[in-house]
Amino acid sequence: MKQITKSDEEWKKKLTKEQYEAARRKGTEIPFTGEYVHTKDKGVYKCVCCGNDLFSSEDKFDSGTGWPSFTKPMKKGNVGKHSDNSLFMHRTEVICNKCGAHLGHVFDDGPESIGLRYCINSVSLKLKKK
Repeated sequence: MKQITKSDEEWKKKLTKEQYEAARRKGTEIPFTGEYVHTKDKGVYKCVCCGNDLFSSEDKFDSGTGWPSFTKPMKKGNVGKHSDNSLFMHRTEVICNKCGAHLGHVFDDGPESIGLRYCINSVSLKLKKK
């Protein structure tokens, strides 16, 4: 996969303030306020920064946490994981492998059949409806 590299100034021009804070500065949105928390539309969730295919609506579920949740990435290589020890806890950060955007975190408390919950910021995503 060809990597996308841009300066902070280029990202700031492309993204809204909220998108920039979450995707480029590893921020988060307030729970239950994101555009896609309750969305049931079918389609592909893409990276807001670079358009990389990240998650399918087929793998989205209501976790009750306040953020869109998915059981798995659409394509394994499109999403990466990094250790995150911020906020005095250990978590696993989820990033876009094409541009390095912060998407959210993955936890092992997902549905029994899969076991994973990719907890993703709505502002880091753009839904391409089917």
